[in-house]
Amino acid sequence: MPIPYRVVLTPTARSMLAAIKDRRIQEKIREKIDGLARDPDLQGKPLLGELTGLRGVRAVAQRYRIIYRVHQDRVEVLVVAIGLRREGHREDIYRLAQRLLRLKLLE
Repeated sequence: MPIPYRVVLTPTARSMLAAIKDRRIQEKIREKIDGLARDPDLQGKPLLGELTGLRGVRAVAQRYRIIYRVHQDRVEVLVVAIGLRREGHREDIYRLAQRLLRLKLLE
């Protein structure tokens, strides 16, 4: 049986999760995050472009995304961003993640 990964949220991801007003949605996202402890490389999909090296997994009726990095050497999943997928919108989670990456706020 594979060793479960330790799941860690960055302060940014923690505040993004706390900013979600609906407690039920927060709880479903937490469950999905907890699930990343098992086989994180098989969940979600690898991201491309500026976000290469990160993975994204869908949560809560496909509307939310959890963006994370897998550290094999530390057996750790680092959740770096959580938010709504709003294609073409400036508040889209992938656009926010790109900005955070440029500002070096994703680690």
